[in-house]
Amino acid sequence: MAVRPGLWPALLGIVLAAWLRGSGAQQNATVANPVPGANPELLPNFLVEPEDVYIVKNKPVLLVCKAVPATQIFFKCNGEWVRQVDHVIERSTEGSSGLPAMEVRINVSRQQVEKVFGLEEYWCQCVAWSSSGTTKSQKAYIRIAYLRKNFEQEPLAKEVSLEQGIVLPCRPPEGIPPAEVEWLRNEDPVDPTLDPNVYITREHSLVVRQARLADTANYTCVAKNIVARRRSTSAAVIVYVDGSWSPWSKWSACGLDCTHWRSRECSDPAPRNGGEECRGADLDTRNCTSDLCVHTASGPEDVALYVGLVAVAVCLLLLLLVLILVYCRKKEGLDSDVADSSILTSGFQPVSIKPSKADNPHLLTIQPDLSTTTTTYQGSLCPRQDGPSPKFQLTNGHLLSPLSGGRHTLHHSSPTSEAEDFVSRLSTQTYFRSLPRGVSNMAYGTFNFLGGRLMIPHTGISLLIPPDAIPRGKIYEVYLTLHKPEDVRLPLAGCQTLLSPIVSCGPPGVLLTRPVILAMDHCGEPSPESWSLRLKKQSCEGSWEDVLHLGEEAPSHLYYCQLEAGTCYVFTEQLGRFALVGEALSVAAAKRLKLLLFAPVACTSLEYNIRVYCLQDTRDALKEVAQLEKQLGGQLIQEPRVLHLKDSYHNLRLSIHDVPSSLWKSKLLVSYQEIPFYHIWNGTQQYLHCTFTLERVSPSTSDLACKVWVWQVEGDGQSFNINFNITKDTRFMELLALESEGGVPALVGPSAFKIPFLIRQKIITSLDPPCSRGADWRTLAQKLHLDSHLSFFASKPSPTAMILNLWEARHFPNGNLSQLAAAVAGLGQPDGGLFTVSEAEC
Repeated sequence: MAVRPGLWPALLGIVLAAWLRGSGAQQNATVANPVPGANPELLPNFLVEPEDVYIVKNKPVLLVCKAVPATQIFFKCNGEWVRQVDHVIERSTEGSSGLPAMEVRINVSRQQVEKVFGLEEYWCQCVAWSSSGTTKSQKAYIRIAYLRKNFEQEPLAKEVSLEQGIVLPCRPPEGIPPAEVEWLRNEDPVDPTLDPNVYITREHSLVVRQARLADTANYTCVAKNIVARRRSTSAAVIVYVDGSWSPWSKWSACGLDCTHWRSRECSDPAPRNGGEECRGADLDTRNCTSDLCVHTASGPEDVALYVGLVAVAVCLLLLLLVLILVYCRKKEGLDSDVADSSILTSGFQPVSIKPSKADNPHLLTIQPDLSTTTTTYQGSLCPRQDGPSPKFQLTNGHLLSPLSGGRHTLHHSSPTSEAEDFVSRLSTQTYFRSLPRGVSNMAYGTFNFLGGRLMIPHTGISLLIPPDAIPRGKIYEVYLTLHKPEDVRLPLAGCQTLLSPIVSCGPPGVLLTRPVILAMDHCGEPSPESWSLRLKKQSCEGSWEDVLHLGEEAPSHLYYCQLEAGTCYVFTEQLGRFALVGEALSVAAAKRLKLLLFAPVACTSLEYNIRVYCLQDTRDALKEVAQLEKQLGGQLIQEPRVLHLKDSYHNLRLSIHDVPSSLWKSKLLVSYQEIPFYHIWNGTQQYLHCTFTLERVSPSTSDLACKVWVWQVEGDGQSFNINFNITKDTRFMELLALESEGGVPALVGPSAFKIPFLIRQKIITSLDPPCSRGADWRTLAQKLHLDSHLSFFASKPSPTAMILNLWEARHFPNGNLSQLAAAVAGLGQPDGGLFTVSEAEC
């Protein structure tokens, strides 16, 4: 049917209006709408229809459709027409029929898809017109592809006996499209078609029907889709064989001692891979049945043997009685309490701190008043829940030993001289089995009610034990340890990341009457809009729990946190293992990375390696790499820099440029190297680095000038300009010199605090009571910029003590005591001499 050209706009309007009236229905297949009376054979027929597609990262996707015959063709996405300028249209003629054909293409970006909220998916449909009507293509759904970092369930290590079944579960991370799963055995793929003894279930679990010795291996679950490839933690499977006895040998001939014997071996089979040894004896002896042997077995030798045994038993009994008497005498002499504080104070040297004001010569220059009873804590490191006995076993023993002239001295041993002894004592406790076996990342000390401080040098990790945190009359051996992330399994869910080191302080379960303060570095850039921060604590059973959600603390809670740039201070009344974990709420969330460049101190070959480390910006991570490079013979060749890594799933890229080709040759075969995003973001992998290998053209070449770039795709970046002599230049080595952190790792009693004890007590007594004029602890908190924590301070018996404890934790050892004294003196107390101390009080 011919249509005059002048009628085309009207006819197209009618068709378009009819299409719009029916566009509300969901269409999943091609639908034709013919014009009444028109030839249905001339309706548009789609040669190419848009198909479902996934957007990977930020790359837009292309949708294409082609129809014949067609005079117009357009896309409609989620009920709205795509603008005409966004279409790329090609017109042609179908070869055999001569009918007009049209092909159209559009790009769909990630931003367009993300604008669709709710449960509705983003879809696009192609509509073609001809003189006979319209035809709609099938709908194509556009989805954003992703694959989460963490597995919903990972395989766990197992020990199974021979021929026992093995089931290793695996639930891959959530993803679109769903991840495909494969298994690796010692990094080799597991193929059930080649090994009928194994198969993979529909839930992705790996099943070994009957365990064989060859099945002893490390098994890894691998999940992958078009976006990424994730590996689970490897699970070690050990197939062991319990030993079994071989048959008994024949009885031997009767010997001179009137016995004969037989033997067997634990070899049928022999124990393997940690299997149990055979139980029972491998040698069996019996008396011969001859009457002659029975009579000769009793003689003078047997009588002498019995007499000797009786004599030994009598000697042991006498020795035991002597030990009991000695113990009772010592106990009787040590049971008295020390009540005279004047005797105690004579055993300490005065705390010498310069006064802040000339008219107050005794301000902050006093001797502490000390008194104590002495009960030593010797209990389990983790409270037992399986018996009626009390949590702690307390044995009497004096902290003070007598000196000449009626003096007493406080015992605290050197961490260096007795570290091994302390580790050996704790190693018998169940909880200590997971603590580091060395002493470089551990501090310990013996403390009473006077308190003290533990520090792990060069890590920023410390534990402040305020006065009266330990009940009077008790003495605790307290430890502080830094764990390597690979030694402690910390499960992270969703977008969570480890922001701090994993730190233990203990022993867990001891009674504390005041909160202690644990200080540790973190690498987050905290903001309420970008992060959800949680403090995690490991229970004695090994599970991790969220004990604090920062920003939602209850004032009376057992835990509280003061978060500052680079450091967090945790108030806790329960010792244990802690870590700060963050969950990104937006792509603006960022972690601070410390970038360090190392190279050999001495280069004896033509090759020269530049190692670029990407660490979490914490002092403990810097210490670990500094110690590692010292062992490798490396030196720092550039000033460290900070890079902010965003939660955008983009990898970190590293490249080297401007290497003078006449002197050096780069062995890098690609334009850049990459560190996967999830390796860095997870926060549990140490020593992440890339190595650039350069080769000198001549052994005499010593000057090196080049650039190293480190950047995150669509994120932050840093550039290092290297220009130095590899044989003589050591100017950057001083930048890595680890600074002193206040002396020994353990400080006991008054030496652990900047504020003298009696001055502290006077401040607390004066500022704890509310004052109508504002001269109380609230004003002191404002002066010290701690007024955001007023509700927490108010929930404690002494708010002023909490403020002073936090000041001590934040400012030791270099805090300005004069500024604190000025803040206290400026509160307007009516008694101007309140914070001075007389000679009599000292």
